[in-house]
Order: sequence, then C-alpha cells, then structure tokens
Amino acid sequence: MKPRNIYMAVLSFLSVVIYGQNSQQKQYIFFLHNKFLEDHSFDEKHPQYGVAEYETILNKLKDKNTVLISEKRKANTDPTVYAQKVKKQIDSLMKKGIPAGRITVVGTSQGGYIAQYVSNYEKNSQLKFVFIGASFKDDSLEKNKNFRLYGRILSITEKSDNGHVPMSKEQRLIRSGIKDFKEIELNTGLNHGFLFKALNDWIAPTKQWIFHK
Repeated sequence: MKPRNIYMAVLSFLSVVIYGQNSQQKQYIFFLHNKFLEDHSFDEKHPQYGVAEYETILNKLKDKNTVLISEKRKANTDPTVYAQKVKKQIDSLMKKGIPAGRITVVGTSQGGYIAQYVSNYEKNSQLKFVFIGASFKDDSLEKNKNFRLYGRILSITEKSDNGHVPMSKEQRLIRSGIKDFKEIELNTGLNHGFLFKALNDWIAPTKQWIFHK
C-alpha cells in the first residue's frame, strides 16, 4: 500500500472497528507527523535529514491491538485549528464508549506541538500523549503564560537536537502539575533528524506508553 493511501484506509476502518465487540480492548493512536511533510511529498528529501519515514513509522506503531489514525496535513496547517479537529475525533470516540485511557496522541516536532494543543483543549487527565522533539527554549507555547498541559505525558527529546529543552524544565509542564509524566533524552547524534527515522529508540518507548496503565 502506498504511503498516501495508508491513513485513508485507517480512517475508513475506524468507523467499523469502534462498533466491534472488542472495541474497548483496542488502543487508539493518533499520529501527527512533523512540519516537513506538510510542505513536501512523501518521497522528497530534507536537505539535512533525508526522507521522513512516515509509512515505516506507521507500520511500526500499529499492531493487532491498535487502531491507528493519521493523515498527511496540508501545507501551512494552523496547529490550533488542526488540534481542534483531533479533539473532535477524540470526543467522538469517547462518546461511542472508548475510554480516554485507551486513546494516545503521538506527535513528532510540529505534530508534537499540535498534540500539546490537543492536551490543552481536552483537559482530560486520562488521555495519553507522547511529545517527540517538541520542547525548545523560548518556543511559542512557552511564551504563553496561561498554557497548561493535561493527561498522561511522555516526552522524548534528543541530546544533539539544537536548542531542545527537557519538557520537565518548561514552565508549561511545571505549572500543570501532571501526575503521570515521564521523559527520555536520546543520544542518537542525528539532531532533529532522529524523528524523521523509524527508530526503535523512540518508537519502542512510545508503544510502551500507549499500553501504559
């Protein structure tokens, strides 16, 4: 299946699966990709980091116990508007009886910032989030003194990623009083390119968090 068709198939499958007898045993994953893929095709190479391995990442994230929801965003997508779209999808799942604890929003880079907006909008302590490469010094969310995070949060950063800051040092996390929080700092030497690759270094802990109880 070509990358451009994967998310369409998953979204079509969603309407069928959520009514199944075992729907509440599934884990629902929203995967939000990085900014580069908004402006470029699946095959285009970043001048420094190469191709964003979207299809391979999706294949590694999903298994028989998950429903994966993802799509290629349009160029210049407004993160706040898109976060509201994801919120509506999550709300729809919960109205159909899917527990918040079985829903995880995973975002890389720009996708990680969108995921933080989703966290802020949902204000649900049971939803799970994985922010990957989405915590930098004086970033836009840090400048908003009223921004708070909610839910069960895993933050993954990369030591060689220029300007990154551990999420635990960010005021938006500190003021939020998150009770279920974990952070991991990788050391791949790939700079921001670590999240372009389908690395088990970040995919394995992400999957562990998805099934975290």
